[in-house]
Amino acid sequence: MKNYDVIIIGAGSIGVPLSFYLSQNGLSVLVLEALQSVGRGQNRAAIGGIRATHSDPAKITICRRTIEIISRFDEEYGYNVHWISGGYLFPVYTDKDESNLKRLLEFQKHYELNINWIGSDEIEELVPGINTEKLRGGTYSPEDGSASPLKLIDAYYMLAQQQGVDFHFNEAVVGFETEGSKITSVITHTNHYTAGLIIDAAGAHSRDLGALLNLDIPVYPDSHEAGITEPVQRFFEPMIVDIRPEAGSANYYFYQNAEGQVVFCITPDPKIPGIDCDSTSVFLPQVIKRMIQLYPRLRNLRIRRTWRGLYPMTPDGFPIVGFTKEYKNLLLATGMCGQGFMIGPGLGEILSEIIIDNNTEYKDILRQLTLYRSFSGEEMLK
Repeated sequence: MKNYDVIIIGAGSIGVPLSFYLSQNGLSVLVLEALQSVGRGQNRAAIGGIRATHSDPAKITICRRTIEIISRFDEEYGYNVHWISGGYLFPVYTDKDESNLKRLLEFQKHYELNINWIGSDEIEELVPGINTEKLRGGTYSPEDGSASPLKLIDAYYMLAQQQGVDFHFNEAVVGFETEGSKITSVITHTNHYTAGLIIDAAGAHSRDLGALLNLDIPVYPDSHEAGITEPVQRFFEPMIVDIRPEAGSANYYFYQNAEGQVVFCITPDPKIPGIDCDSTSVFLPQVIKRMIQLYPRLRNLRIRRTWRGLYPMTPDGFPIVGFTKEYKNLLLATGMCGQGFMIGPGLGEILSEIIIDNNTEYKDILRQLTLYRSFSGEEMLK
């Protein structure tokens, strides 16, 4: 039975970056993954958006750190992860949305985010050919952007291996041994492992994992679909987010990646609970109609493929991060609500500082994202 400083359960958007930052600071780390390789869960379903312009302090802080990391990733580590600082654009067509976004804008400005209300003329310059009928303006955050989920997790995996992280694939956790308020070993179907700290980064499967410890970790996955077009010459920069609801869907969003492909996703309404990741016949007609109405220039693009992934949702739409009261050596880093890709790098650095240096600078993040909150609120921009 091999002993480690840290065992991370889950080799996805959270677990892999975190393993690198912990090992970079001298800790021995084991990552256990039930699937065949890194990012085989929800990371490969991510579309690549990264924004700091959230509606809550914790995710603002975490994702600002992510942008700092990813914007200099090539320079610092030598891996091109296709970072584009194209910004996020929320075009507005209704009085209600204008009022809500302008109110949120004041909150975001309070946290010194680079985001402003821009007029319809400026939106036309950013997105030539966008539908301007009833367009009132919108919010635009130029420092937000996108990167490749596949390239980024592969880069972190290679960096972590170089630092000596052990990755065990096809090895699911089936149980734990405990003594009082401490987890003494992690049990898989083939081995037992011990560590001073256990980290749950299991995402959509965290509730099942918690049940092995008689913990109720309220992570309930629901499914979302996405798609990607053929590559074409670049013709717009920002991630475009249309927050207007329509029958069968809430918001939808799309952008053009570094290779010229338009990547798109929609939020179904009502939600589709469960872990089914098979594509449906509903998605394409639904999302294409909405995208072409907003941006007619998309109408002649050919779609390469579609896919379906899971959002590990919590009742209030915020992640669960922090130590448990029941087990003093169990740290939760789960329930990212479909934003694990943009949260992972920043959270990885922050948690490594908390774990290694006992950094108290981020106590407000742990307080806001604790498992023991009421879960009664709701994020404005999911």
